[in-house]
Amino acid sequence: MTALTDEAAPRTGAAPRGGRWIDHWEPDDDRFWAETGRRVAARNLAFSIFTEHLGFCVWLLWSIAVLNLADNGIRLSVGQTLWLTTLPNLVGAAIRIPYTFAPARFGGRNWTVVSALLLLVPCALFVYAIENPDIPYWVLLLIAATTGLGGGNFASSMANITHFYPAGRQGLPLGLNAAGGNLGTSVTQLAMPPLITAFGLAAVGWVWMPFILLAAVTAYLFMNNLTKATSAYTLREMAAGTKDGQTVVMSVLYIGTFGSFIGYSFSFGVLIKNTFPDITGAHFIWLGAFAGSLARPLGGWLADRFGGARVTMVNFLLMGLGVAAVAGSVRAASWPFFLTAFLFVFVTTGIGNGSTYRMIPAIFRARELAEVDRSDAAATERALTRARRTAAAAIGIISAVGAAGGVLIQQTFRISIEETQGIAPALLALAAFYGVCVLLTWMFYLRKVQVGQTRMSLAEAGV
Repeated sequence: MTALTDEAAPRTGAAPRGGRWIDHWEPDDDRFWAETGRRVAARNLAFSIFTEHLGFCVWLLWSIAVLNLADNGIRLSVGQTLWLTTLPNLVGAAIRIPYTFAPARFGGRNWTVVSALLLLVPCALFVYAIENPDIPYWVLLLIAATTGLGGGNFASSMANITHFYPAGRQGLPLGLNAAGGNLGTSVTQLAMPPLITAFGLAAVGWVWMPFILLAAVTAYLFMNNLTKATSAYTLREMAAGTKDGQTVVMSVLYIGTFGSFIGYSFSFGVLIKNTFPDITGAHFIWLGAFAGSLARPLGGWLADRFGGARVTMVNFLLMGLGVAAVAGSVRAASWPFFLTAFLFVFVTTGIGNGSTYRMIPAIFRARELAEVDRSDAAATERALTRARRTAAAAIGIISAVGAAGGVLIQQTFRISIEETQGIAPALLALAAFYGVCVLLTWMFYLRKVQVGQTRMSLAEAGV
């Protein structure tokens, strides 16, 4: 049922294109999914995870490097150090917009190969920066900015994998895809300290290069392009999505979940160093991203089972309590309490990442299906196609805004440290923000509204 074409056998009715193309792809057809779709989707998911994982490894290079710059002859203030970790976050957020379109324009498999090879650029420039410690600070900032290429991989990977899975079963695979990428954060922060001790700081750049080449080769050999996905959405649709109320609300919620995860991941080492200077932060910073990454598939699974909106609202309540507990640990000057509370917060960011991402396609699916007669198979299929297009465009916007939210998290900590010499005010401000997210989730997805002759919430419609 699946037609794969290459240059020797171009797609019928279309200009020849190189690569492994799948012309017929109907994941919402139960028979197709059982006979063909599940196996092909799982294979593409596995190699997508590999490349996205390396993207996060590269994106977070400076989160561990800044803790060792002084030993390499580069001495910076706390503010300068935080900018070195903030700029990659900002660039990674901005680049998610074009990266979201790339699989539709070039094919998911083709773009995975290209995006993997692009990771060689920040790795090589990192080595140059470390081997030339006298370079100006502004050059150091530009070099750090290139690691934002790794942040873009998340958007292209998620936009691509969305098309491989049935609309009602996307929570777990999207959670696994994202978790595999997010784990790159903790892998970088865990593996780099002993590597630096053994081979020097430049090894942080060298070590990823062979893995990047392997990711490009395996994506080339084993992944697929979906013909249907090449017409997934347009720039005009994405621009229209910025005015869609659902996209706006979900962008705010994703700032609360993924923005928190990536913001805390970039900042955790600096926060430990500032709050508990006697603790060696490099020994512990990997734990946060590790806990958050492992929790992400759990969030997707819980959302598939209980509904993304319900899981998200409860999770934001827990996030608010968690950061309040971290603030309490700062006042008590208790390192064990601080570490435990912060790891709890990281876990909630992961659960929230999975549940909010599960909500996005479900929201647009529910909205489109509400407008059609479900007994009309053709109309239902058109509605599902529109929903996929709208959701894919929205994902690009939401993932970019969420990543940019990480910058806000980092800057909140920077201002708090510079103005008060501590992080407690920033933590209390974040707790208040999570309270706002609780309210938004209830208002838009759990509060019952009039739909036709009945009162129902979007959560009851499957969101």
